[in-house]
Amino acid sequence: MLDQIERMQEKIEPLRQQIINHKVYSVINDLEDLQVFMQYHVYAVWDFMSLLKSLQNSLTCTSVPWFPKGSAETRHLINEIVAGEESDVDMNGERKSHFEIYLEAMEQCGADTMQIEKFLSVLTKTGNLDQAFRDSGTPEKARQFVNYTFDMIGSNKDYVQAAIFTFGREDLIPGMFHAIINDIHRNFPGSISIFKYYLERHIEVDGDHHSHLALQMTSNLCGENEEFWAEAELEASKSLQKRIELWDGVYEEIMKKKAVLQ
Repeated sequence: MLDQIERMQEKIEPLRQQIINHKVYSVINDLEDLQVFMQYHVYAVWDFMSLLKSLQNSLTCTSVPWFPKGSAETRHLINEIVAGEESDVDMNGERKSHFEIYLEAMEQCGADTMQIEKFLSVLTKTGNLDQAFRDSGTPEKARQFVNYTFDMIGSNKDYVQAAIFTFGREDLIPGMFHAIINDIHRNFPGSISIFKYYLERHIEVDGDHHSHLALQMTSNLCGENEEFWAEAELEASKSLQKRIELWDGVYEEIMKKKAVLQ
């Protein structure tokens, strides 16, 4: 099944390169620009966790009474990823999810967390994504990004969910962005130290160990089924396109703010 993985990676590489080389990174020059970026990106961080938990629900028994479900190897793969994403360590060694670390990074940076907090509050009460989007004023590109993810969650196709989790989310932050963050950190160390830690932790955990686990999980779920592989490739490509569109939204928002200041 290594051939299928390599074939998929080859097919989606042009889209990955569009993300890695997206123009949004070239316009993030200061804290205000980074705040806009984070106010969009936080939705991707949150729905990544939702996709992850959907996979865990599908691939393991998360109800009582417990029964063995599916492959023990696949259970191990998803549970190990969940443990790392849902209960990692922050800068002080305290257990937190990556989403909670990201929220703290936003607060330290001065990014507005009211929108995402309102979104989650309404969603908790109503279970209605559209209402949560409306009441919180979620940006349109972020809405589209989250809606696509939840369409895939609603498909109940674990092999598709695994593919977009693996190929649509991991290892998509370019070295250039890390260099930008390091420059801003030198000037404002008390404002983005948590975000810098988040990015470094993302490379260490998500981009390395978890990506290998996710590749194996996708391979196990698609197996020898060519239709599964073809559908997984199609949706992985769509998920990357949604990421490009999300970054387009960030770019447009930053450029609007810069135009006002000129």
